[in-house]
Amino acid sequence: MDSGTLFYIIIGIIVINFVIDKILDALNAKHFNDPLPPEIADVYEEEEYQRSQRYKQEKYRFGVLTSSVTLIITLLFFFFDGFAVVDELARSISDNAIIIALIFFGIIMLASDLLSIPFGYYNTFVIEEKYGFNKSTRYTFFMDKLKGLLMLVVLGGSVLALVIWFYQTTGEHFWLYAWGIVTLVTLIMNLFYSRLIVPLFNKQSPLEDGSLRTKIESYANSVGFTLDKIFVIDGSKRSTKANAYFSGFGSEKRVTLYDTLINDLEDEEVVAVLAHEVGHYKRNHIIINLFASILTTGFTLWLLSLFVGNTLLSEALNVSEPSFHIGLIAFGVLYTPISEITGLIMNYLSRKFEYQADNYAKTTYKGQPLIAALKKLSKNSLSNLTPHPAYVTVHYSHPTLLERFRNLKK
Repeated sequence: MDSGTLFYIIIGIIVINFVIDKILDALNAKHFNDPLPPEIADVYEEEEYQRSQRYKQEKYRFGVLTSSVTLIITLLFFFFDGFAVVDELARSISDNAIIIALIFFGIIMLASDLLSIPFGYYNTFVIEEKYGFNKSTRYTFFMDKLKGLLMLVVLGGSVLALVIWFYQTTGEHFWLYAWGIVTLVTLIMNLFYSRLIVPLFNKQSPLEDGSLRTKIESYANSVGFTLDKIFVIDGSKRSTKANAYFSGFGSEKRVTLYDTLINDLEDEEVVAVLAHEVGHYKRNHIIINLFASILTTGFTLWLLSLFVGNTLLSEALNVSEPSFHIGLIAFGVLYTPISEITGLIMNYLSRKFEYQADNYAKTTYKGQPLIAALKKLSKNSLSNLTPHPAYVTVHYSHPTLLERFRNLKK
């Protein structure tokens, strides 16, 4: 195979991936107006349902626009040797391979972030604002962008620098060392995410004493679950949409409830949602997902080690001097079909886990409050209740509301 053929294979993968995504989006959009199944017909009043339809259509059209613009810019960057230009610029600043790679990715990430800001701004302050979801200020929006960029520079840059250093010093076995450092970072993030990352963006505070905390603690005691870290996060500073999540394990495990969740649901419904989260922990879903993520990372790094040093990858992007960072770019695109397959598997596994967590909540607490909570959360976020099955298979990490309802009613 020559470099020209490989270049068009890379372009083909990008285009085919885009086309498949747009076909799935279109199929899903055709089902927006499907009649609601009787079991969940009470989620929306007619006026609310029409509002949800308008919201879904607007998000769909905006998604097509943003992804199309992204595709065009990406293809132009490939066809007009954008990577070669950025590589040359980075090499004009330093001779050190690690610094060159950091400058190279820094320029690309910064450019990508700057290009995405207008779309993110419109989505937040026009679409989400129009339908009553946005609570974010302009200051918060731009500070989130800045903090995210700084995190990427510090954390991502450090990991990338170490990986390249391992590549330079250990040769073909670099992937083992890289896998080790990425695994360590992953474990630390899983353990201390709520301590290290969340406070940069949100305020967390322990759930106050009262009827809700008493009910939560009573449930936790009834299932033999030690839970002394129950936090409330100020999600309402950005959106009216609600959520809850479980993080950490061992002595660091904690449940975090969005303040919007507490405001939208009755106490019994909040406990049912928490019972679902406890079900994830009791069924070892967090550990399994972590283990699967680590294995997938190891497999990816092993494949990378086989191809990253091939000069054909650099030549395909019209870069004269082979390097790790150029090889990484080409490999990233070529790996897309594999990542799509692993994504399908992980989504399938995730949906199975959601059923198991629902069943745990049903058997250790009650099913009806969880059904009521899921309906309210779907209503308050104007969720699509009639998604296309193919779209669900590819994109959904959770079963649909209808599927969860039928499972909880068994």
